[in-house]
Amino acid sequence: MINLSSSKNPIIREIKSLYKKKDRWNNKLYIIEGIKLVDEAIKYGMNIKYIIYTDKLLSNNEGNQFYNLINKFDFLINVPEILFKEICGTENSQGVMAIVHFNTNSNNELANGKNKFLLLLDGLQDPGNLGTIIRSADAFNADGILIGKGCVDPYNPKVVRATMGSIFRVPLYFINDYVILNDIKKSDYKIYATSLEGSIPNYDITYKNSFIIAIGNESQGVSDEILYNADALIKIPIPGLAESLNAGVAASIIMYEAMKQRGKTS
Repeated sequence: MINLSSSKNPIIREIKSLYKKKDRWNNKLYIIEGIKLVDEAIKYGMNIKYIIYTDKLLSNNEGNQFYNLINKFDFLINVPEILFKEICGTENSQGVMAIVHFNTNSNNELANGKNKFLLLLDGLQDPGNLGTIIRSADAFNADGILIGKGCVDPYNPKVVRATMGSIFRVPLYFINDYVILNDIKKSDYKIYATSLEGSIPNYDITYKNSFIIAIGNESQGVSDEILYNADALIKIPIPGLAESLNAGVAASIIMYEAMKQRGKTS
């Protein structure tokens, strides 16, 4: 175990830097916080660089039990409470956080295999929406998420917290150029884009073989570039008075329908 008390320590500076997207991507590292997320990271074999805790973790039975799990970790770091508050993104923390390595998946994998159920997120900006979509993709057996142009970083601490651990299980692919959609379609994918002008209710689409569901920016929707490549424009019929649903809710409803049709409900 390592004891650190100075905010000028290089490790502490490294952790603080990870609140910036540029530094997260330069170092391929991100922050997770809380007992559940750190426990899930250990359970799913994530490559953890540091686990950082403060004595607040030992103030209750749950924290003590968790400390017994992590106390043999080579890079376990103890810091005083005042320093932990400097590096932790939540006000009411449980006194534990970790720094995790991430790797990017090859986009070449997208053309491999059959019966793929993927999402494409186009310009999604809200961390809560992205976290919800990753969590729902995990719940409803999606095979991966394509992070398109203009999206919030999925390794943003707010997004990571909202995923509740699903970020460890859902493959993410990063697409900066939508020309790749032409190659994907050659692999017999259908693309279904959400649109308020869509004419087909989401439950009237037959979700089979390989397909991609495109979810757009919260205010502008799916970009014209993706709409042009879409095989169908779909919508969620809303009989009530609300004009629309937020992106996280809409994506979750469509994913549930896709899962139900594919017969993977248990």
